[in-house]
Amino acid sequence: MSGPHTTDSEPEPTRAGGATVRRIMLGSQLRRLREAAGISRETAGWEIRSSESKISRLELGRVGFKMRDVEDLLSLYGVTDPAAREPFLSMAKAANATTWWHGYHDVLPSWFAGYIGLEESASLIRTYEVQYIPGLLQTADYMRAVMAGRGVFDSDSERRVQVRMERQNVLLREQEAPRLWAVVDEAALRRPVGNPEIMRQQLSHLLEMMDRPNVTVQVLPFQSGAHAAEAGAFTILRFAEPDLPDVVYLEHLAGALYLDKRDDVDVYLQVIERISVTALTPALTAEALAKLIKDF
Repeated sequence: MSGPHTTDSEPEPTRAGGATVRRIMLGSQLRRLREAAGISRETAGWEIRSSESKISRLELGRVGFKMRDVEDLLSLYGVTDPAAREPFLSMAKAANATTWWHGYHDVLPSWFAGYIGLEESASLIRTYEVQYIPGLLQTADYMRAVMAGRGVFDSDSERRVQVRMERQNVLLREQEAPRLWAVVDEAALRRPVGNPEIMRQQLSHLLEMMDRPNVTVQVLPFQSGAHAAEAGAFTILRFAEPDLPDVVYLEHLAGALYLDKRDDVDVYLQVIERISVTALTPALTAEALAKLIKDF
C-alpha cells in the first residue's frame, strides 16, 4: 500500500539540457515531498546515514545523488508505489549523467563546472562585461591572447580553449538555443588583446554573431558616463522551468558566487535593465563595431 502521494508532487519534465538543472529540479521536488510529509532535514539526514547539511545540499542541487539515498528518502516521505517512484529515480539517473565537460575536469576549476551546466540549460543569458568580450562570443585566438595576458598560458591552455569553443555550441543549437543578450563596455572593445589582427578578427566575429536571431549585443559607450553596473561584470541566467529561479553568476580571482535569492537577483535585473537602456542600440552597436575594426 502506498503512502500519501499526489500528482502535485510528481517531477515536472525538464527541457533538454545539462545534468546540473536536473539535479536542482530533483532536489526541489524532494524538498517539497519532505515538507509535505512534515519531516525535518535532521530526520531525513539520519535516514540516509548522513546529516542535516547533506540534505540541504541535496535539496539545493549542490551535490550529486546516490540512488540508494533517493530510494530511502522517497520511502521516508511516503512515496512507495513503484509507478510513483519511477519519475524521481529516472531524474536521479539523468542528474548523475556524465556531461561533455567532465572530460575536462582536470583543467576546469571546480566552481566553474556548475556554471557550464546552468549555461547549457538556460533559456536566456544576460551578461555585462567590462574587461573582455563575453566568453560565448570570443574567437579562439582572442582566448589564447587573454590567457597569455593573464600569465596562465601553459600546456593545458589549448584544452581550456577547447572547453570555451565547445561551450559556444549552445548558441548554435537548432532547438532550444538560449537567447544571449550581452552589454559590453566600450573599454572591452578598445583594449588591445593580442595583436591588431586578432582584434579585427574578434570584432568581425562579434558582428557576425549579432546576425543570429538569438544574439543581441549592445555597447555601453564611454560617453554614457557613470552607470549602474559599477560593481563590474556579471551574468544572469534564466530557465524555462518554473521551478528554477534566476541565477546571478559573479566570478572573482579565486572562485565564483551563485546568487539565487529573489532580492539579490532583483538588484542585478534592475542594473542590467538600466544599462541596456543607456547602451547603444544593436544597430548603432554594429556601426560602432565596424568603425572600431577600421581603427585597429
